[in-house]
Amino acid sequence: MKKTDSLSKTKNYQQVYKFGRSKSCRILVMVVRKNETERNRLGISVSKKVGNSVIRHRITRLIRESYRLHEEMLSSGLDIVVIARNPAKDASYYEVEEALLYLAKLHKIRV
Repeated sequence: MKKTDSLSKTKNYQQVYKFGRSKSCRILVMVVRKNETERNRLGISVSKKVGNSVIRHRITRLIRESYRLHEEMLSSGLDIVVIARNPAKDASYYEVEEALLYLAKLHKIRV
């Protein structure tokens, strides 16, 4: 099983925020920008306003897992940042998955 590439540097996040396109739904915001590689890089941002560390890590795991299962359905060569909104703390895995796929469809990055 391959490991998903991730955005790790603050500079990379800032470039995606500055030059990327943003779409949102009730529980998630997705910002997408093309990169120079042939692989996608995923960044996940969950603010302290959403909840304590247990809740934030749970949301991060849900987003990462739903992305991992549908990664082959998405276009390649993208930097993707997913930002969790406050209602995400009460969301189930299926709601997070549905929101992620909906936002991918809005961005037209689903193959």
